Amino acid sequence: MTVNEHKPPETSQSLTAQVIEALPDWITHLIQINSLIAARMGVVVTDFHCLHALQRDGLTTAGALAERVGLTPGSASRMIDRLAAAGCVRRVPDPLSRRRIFIEPTDRGLERINDYYAGLTARTREDLASFDDDELRTLLRFIEVFRVSATAEVRQLRSTS
Repeated sequence: MTVNEHKPPETSQSLTAQVIEALPDWITHLIQINSLIAARMGVVVTDFHCLHALQRDGLTTAGALAERVGLTPGSASRMIDRLAAAGCVRRVPDPLSRRRIFIEPTDRGLERINDYYAGLTARTREDLASFDDDELRTLLRFIEVFRVSATAEVRQLRSTS
């Protein structure tokens, strides 16, 4: 008999518990990576979250960025000033409204993010190469469900503070 024959089969409930138990450690490592990259770019972590939002969504307003990263309008304005000084974003006038300004990531800012993430991206591609299509679909589904759930929890926590 092998060791595995003595091991009881894992249930959906025990696997769920294992996933939930593993998430905080994984998230902590991602936070550490983002903190290190932000420091190397000469910005703070919240600024870095702003760059991610701009990388994903593109041109947006300061108000939308503030909401996305959980800042007050004043804090968002200072964040945009720091990112502009670091050459990562620029303010672009709205051609339809003289009073409205958009925030746009610069090519240099996006290149810097991509350069800093190149190692992690390469490792992730290598890691995912061993997954079949069904496993990748399951991962994508998990990430989307987890993102929606985390977004809902942020809203809930903000509304009760």
